[in-house]
Amino acid sequence: MARIDFIIPAFNEGPALERFHSALVEALAGLNKHAFRFIYVDDGSTDNTSHVLGRLSQSDPRVAGIELSRNFGHQAAISAGIDAFDADAVVMMDGDGEHPPSLVPEMVRLFEAGYDIVQTQRIDRKRKAFLFKRAMSSLFYRVINRLGETNVVVGAADFRLLSRDAAEALRRLPEYHRFYRGMVQWIGFRSVVLPYIPGGRIEGRSKYSLRKMLRLAAHGIFSFSLAPLRLGFVIGGVFILLALAQSIYVLSFWFRHETSKLVPGWSSLMLVLTLSSGTSMLLLGVLGIYIGMIFAEVKRRPVYLVRRTNSRGALAPSEQAHVASAPSGEAI
Repeated sequence: MARIDFIIPAFNEGPALERFHSALVEALAGLNKHAFRFIYVDDGSTDNTSHVLGRLSQSDPRVAGIELSRNFGHQAAISAGIDAFDADAVVMMDGDGEHPPSLVPEMVRLFEAGYDIVQTQRIDRKRKAFLFKRAMSSLFYRVINRLGETNVVVGAADFRLLSRDAAEALRRLPEYHRFYRGMVQWIGFRSVVLPYIPGGRIEGRSKYSLRKMLRLAAHGIFSFSLAPLRLGFVIGGVFILLALAQSIYVLSFWFRHETSKLVPGWSSLMLVLTLSSGTSMLLLGVLGIYIGMIFAEVKRRPVYLVRRTNSRGALAPSEQAHVASAPSGEAI
């Protein structure tokens, strides 16, 4: 009997988790030849998410709850689940209802057919999506696939199934700035894309603000592409060619003995100075971002810290390395 672990990050999803868990268990009812474990990761929620996970772990022994010490972000919460998994396959999905549990049996079927990665692709054509969000998403995938060294599936979601081998390979990647949509593509393995139409949220609104989406996009672009740094060579080369052309133009007046026609142009001078200064500042900013990311990497801080766990069973030993010290009796 193969076992499948579920990694379900949650941030302020207390009112929705019990209904989501019931829907997920119902969707898995037909998969009788598999055993399941549900790893819920509370990403520093400020509502009653922790209490709900405690109730779930008491009512269903297959539920394991991991409570992070603060809000580390969606990708860090996924990392906590990956470090805790110990099964033949793992499914990553959100617990807000937008990742439909009804799709999981098809993902399992594809896994049994021999695929190591079942990557879902979000299709928004049949629902009213926020126009700005769709435009920004389309632009992001176009940019990262054009500039990046790893091709990311357009519309890829953090809703996927990984075999044990693929998940173990993913767990070995040490970077601090996580972008799993690119990391999953980078590790390779046999994969298949499964389109889906997102479901409606069970409760509340999306916790992914514009700021968080832009930060995730920046991590994806700067982690998987050196193109912004190469941009400096291109722009610098263009300015060198322009300077060479200007020098040839000025020397032509000297060779023709027409230096009296060389009247300094204030506007052209200021234009060149402004462009060169702006280019320098732009490239310094790009370089600063890379240096900042290197600084975060070399500090070797953990991606997340666990405050406590709620589980009637044992979690994987690798998860214990990230558990923060807690008062006696607080960890369950």
